[in-house]
Amino acid sequence: MPESSSIQKLKSKVQKSKIQNGITQDFDSGLSDRYSILIAGVDEVGRGALFGPVVAAAVVLPPSALKELVAAQIRDSKKLSRDRRLKLAAHICQVALDWRIGFATSAEIDRINILQASLLAMKRAVLKLKIQPELCLVDGRQPIKDLLIPQQAIVKGDEQSLAIASASIVAKVWRDALITRLAVKYPQYDLVTNKGYGTQRHIEGLQQHGPCRLHRLTFRPCQLKKVGSREQGNRGAEEQFTH
Repeated sequence: MPESSSIQKLKSKVQKSKIQNGITQDFDSGLSDRYSILIAGVDEVGRGALFGPVVAAAVVLPPSALKELVAAQIRDSKKLSRDRRLKLAAHICQVALDWRIGFATSAEIDRINILQASLLAMKRAVLKLKIQPELCLVDGRQPIKDLLIPQQAIVKGDEQSLAIASASIVAKVWRDALITRLAVKYPQYDLVTNKGYGTQRHIEGLQQHGPCRLHRLTFRPCQLKKVGSREQGNRGAEEQFTH
């Protein structure tokens, strides 16, 4: 397993060689070339939402695809338009050796807290991979608990690693599509627009209708009673999602 000091040196090199509109291949190719290992990028989305699951993706890229992904200007999903994310997600899934989605439901988020649920979603994504990587690059400060595959947590990894940035794009597109489907069942929260995040219209929907069974009831904005009612609404069985 690569030493943290080696990864720190690669991070410094990447910072010096970043291009304006994307991420260079230095970080990923530096690791794969130096250690001759297969790398998975792992990232999550939906951590700050009030509704729905937190979703993670694990993406294993072949070294041969790195140049074309740099040319496609892969970067953190939050810095891309919706149309650009959709195109890049399709491209990533086409060239990846393997990619998988994992998630933790809103009930699990309420039970174990959002940090642990995010790590659980990432672990589930990695464990679904049919091609097992030799190193996981994980976005954030926290390593994934009880993961037997060697891993390295990287703060702002989606700004440095093509594999992590690719995972963030795939996870974002997958979660957005899921929330858009669920919005048909829960039109009162303006989910098509906000994707489960706490916009003004979403908060107004919570105030008028109370939370539904897919809201995260431990999040303060969801702890609202329906207007004109003393009931906050019972939480039913969690919606089932499939990859």
